[in-house]
Amino acid sequence: MMTPQELDAFLTTQRTCRVATVGGDGTPHVGALWFAWDGTALWLYSIIRSKRWTQLRQDPRLSVLVDDGHSYAELRGAELTGRAEFVGEAPRIGESCPELAAPEKLFAEKYFGLAEMPHDGRHAWLRLTPEAVVSWDFRKLPG
Repeated sequence: MMTPQELDAFLTTQRTCRVATVGGDGTPHVGALWFAWDGTALWLYSIIRSKRWTQLRQDPRLSVLVDDGHSYAELRGAELTGRAEFVGEAPRIGESCPELAAPEKLFAEKYFGLAEMPHDGRHAWLRLTPEAVVSWDFRKLPG
């Protein structure tokens, strides 16, 4: 598994995660998203008219997978599980929300190369403060 420092660096630099949710009828759904990691929480910027958003409104439990590597000996990743928290207005149009200042700065720099977050009126923020984290790094395997 990864050390806390390795996990922090991994989550800070990776670009895409897969988010798993569960519908009211028990049907699972998995979709890819961009994210920002602030050292404590994973911030997901989701379209509010998505199946994911609808399912999380009904049941906030989710699992997020971030992984990397091509060959077996390069595989590494982390699974974070917990409950989604809805933060800020939905859809996000840029109203003042001090809680979103840091994640929006991280996200804007990471994905758009901008100092400020552009808002399109279609997305809103979800925060996952992990209740459990499982990580692996096959690069550490002997031989």
